[in-house]
Amino acid sequence: MSSRYAFTKTVKELRSFLTRAYPIMKKNNPHVPILIREGTGALPRVYARYDLGQEQTCSLEGLSDKQIEETVTSLVKPTSL
Repeated sequence: MSSRYAFTKTVKELRSFLTRAYPIMKKNNPHVPILIREGTGALPRVYARYDLGQEQTCSLEGLSDKQIEETVTSLVKPTSL
């Protein structure tokens, strides 16, 4: 039962982030595709796909709303991949 609670808490934090940040992300990046999927038993993750077929994945499990924002922001900031 505790694992179910942890999953529910993660979903709550992720939904809070998406409700707050998604409209801003789409307004600032209207041509960038943002896909959101929910599935039973799926762990919360964010994927970023870059030029030349590069991809980066980060787990969002157990993160707070603010930590999720920091993780997503770190994926979109320019770096030397």
